[in-house]
Amino acid sequence: MTVRVIIGDEAIEKAQSKPAVAKLEMIIRRTMDGDYMIMDHTDVDIIVMPKKMKVVAFPKNLMSDLVYSTENRLFKFLSKKGLISVSSVQAGSIYGSLEAKLLTGETHDTVKLTLLNIQKWIEEERPYFEFVDKFEDMMVDRFVDPDDERSTELGEIPHDTAKGASGMTYGNAHHWMSYTYE
Repeated sequence: MTVRVIIGDEAIEKAQSKPAVAKLEMIIRRTMDGDYMIMDHTDVDIIVMPKKMKVVAFPKNLMSDLVYSTENRLFKFLSKKGLISVSSVQAGSIYGSLEAKLLTGETHDTVKLTLLNIQKWIEEERPYFEFVDKFEDMMVDRFVDPDDERSTELGEIPHDTAKGASGMTYGNAHHWMSYTYE
């Protein structure tokens, strides 16, 4: 399904004769109640709620400091663009989510501008998460198929009877057991 966003009063009047003013290229879905779900980012999903005039970002898989900083960057970006109230940013009802209230505009449609700016923010973030994906692929390749310099053949390193931490180890003297045997 195609979601068409037209910004500006004059653009709405001329929409029939001219192509769209702004084109959004995101993985976006519209829910039955009219909310927009944006799932382009690798760390967070974003929902723009026109009826409640809210934006909610919540983690895709696992809540971490990385996800919180991603949500924080999103809301800082939207606040710098003048689309959300900075004082309204708060934790949402879903674990790890953040939400903010959209500001209403008199001349432009706030929801459409928010969608457009979220696309802009995702495009700014895209090089970062593409780098992370490539780095993870590189690390998997390094361990699964190492080059000759970082690998050994089976039997190349001789076996010893005692290696590493085997043998007598001493513990903390404050405890009842101060050492253990093999």
